[in-house]
Amino acid sequence: MAVFSCAPDSFYRAYSLAIPIRNQLVVGDRPYVKPLASLLDNFGGYGVVLVDKQGARLFSFHLGELKEQEGILGESIRHTKRGGASAKPGMRGGMSGQTRYEDEVTDRNIRYVAEFAAHFFSENNVRRVLIGGTEENIALLRSQLPKSWQSLIIGAFPMSITASHLEVLERSMQIGKDVEFRREEQLLKKLVTGAAKERKGVLNLDDTLGAVHDGKVQALVIQEGYREIGYRCKGCGYVTARKLYKCPFCGSKFDQIPDAVEMAVYKVMKAGGDVEVIQHEHEIAGFKNIGAILRY
Repeated sequence: MAVFSCAPDSFYRAYSLAIPIRNQLVVGDRPYVKPLASLLDNFGGYGVVLVDKQGARLFSFHLGELKEQEGILGESIRHTKRGGASAKPGMRGGMSGQTRYEDEVTDRNIRYVAEFAAHFFSENNVRRVLIGGTEENIALLRSQLPKSWQSLIIGAFPMSITASHLEVLERSMQIGKDVEFRREEQLLKKLVTGAAKERKGVLNLDDTLGAVHDGKVQALVIQEGYREIGYRCKGCGYVTARKLYKCPFCGSKFDQIPDAVEMAVYKVMKAGGDVEVIQHEHEIAGFKNIGAILRY
């Protein structure tokens, strides 16, 4: 549960969460949103399709909860008795005719599922797509989805179209965690390389806070649970990890704040930047708790 409270303003909000988070109590002059940024980054916006040759079931999961569920059914595939082909010219018959008919109906159904899925994903703000079914049906649907949605597919898995939403959720979250671990490794390597060679990244706390103040941060990267005391200028709001007598930008004095990292998260999110919270331990030389990929 996340609780925000301010007694002088008679403000109280409590939000139930389906994903467990670390217990914390933070007192400050603004909402402490860093743990929520982590949840959104890792468990937000999952779209799942269970598909067969005749239809599909679609699920939208957000922060570990089922938000929406839809089902669609296309044309039924009629199976005829196996026998010889029709003797009349031009008429479909025999096994080859039945196979062509089944392929045509399947193709129409899959196209319909793809169109419906694209609309469903868009309506539910899906950021990650998974497909469940047989290998054949997964491949058919993947090929029919618009390229913009194909690029968001993070995995596929065998599962019956009749599976419960709890089974679908459990499988989806596990795939999501595995994919997230690999994505984190790639992100950290990009950050370290950019900081070392191309000057498109920064790696320590104070350089990161400076980049945040200058509006240069494209993506803030922080290790889950990382906190550091900092100092905020009373005049312009500049935040630093160093204890300075006066602000180098406006000359005002500083107040000590309990968490400079949280302030950086707040500023980057307010400016429209991304916040990437690293959930796993990675052995990437050069990265230690915080850094940022820069816009320029």
